Amino acid sequence: MAIRVLITDDHSVVRQGLRMFLSLDDELDIVGEAENGAEAVRMAHALHPDVVLMDLLMPVMDGITAIGEIRRELPDVEVLALTSVLEDASVVAAVRAGAIGYLLKNTEADELRRAIRAAAAGQVQLSPEAAARLMREVRTPEAPEALTERELDVLRLLAQGKANKEIASELGIGEKTVKTHVSNILSKLNVQSRTQAALHATRLGLVPPGQLGERR
Repeated sequence: MAIRVLITDDHSVVRQGLRMFLSLDDELDIVGEAENGAEAVRMAHALHPDVVLMDLLMPVMDGITAIGEIRRELPDVEVLALTSVLEDASVVAAVRAGAIGYLLKNTEADELRRAIRAAAAGQVQLSPEAAARLMREVRTPEAPEALTERELDVLRLLAQGKANKEIASELGIGEKTVKTHVSNILSKLNVQSRTQAALHATRLGLVPPGQLGERR
């Protein structure tokens, strides 16, 4: 089944460009385009995409606010931040709001398509440099609700950049069960994204910082 993608950017030429080269991939289905964060939230509710590509600087409602609303209201929808400038503040804010990853707009088409597939599969994608930066800035709860042994197993594999299907295979459980465990983990840790949960895994000592996320 094709991955359903919602494109959000306030510049029509950017949206058209993204649609053009993403549409070349049979595994991706562009279900809509939004020109601001508020429209993205409304369309996410109506269209139930698997992944939202989210510009951060937009009128009406900015991308950071929209990411937070989508992740709170539609936790099954993953969001990839797509930005023009790699600023520490915006990266941290996007991840804190619930983005599973972030990319620059000058990213190659193949890399963007790969990132969308990875996001849909629930893969945390962080370069070692980004992981180090986020470890300093993104705080997780000091005393979260205790995780079960199985939830800790899922969190460890998630933090290593494994996709839901890979986690299911390694633990001998169903993919839907993995998604349920992930949902419970996010709820117990009181975080909005797998990326935030992965950062917490390093603090628990489940995964060394150098192994966090998918190595590029």
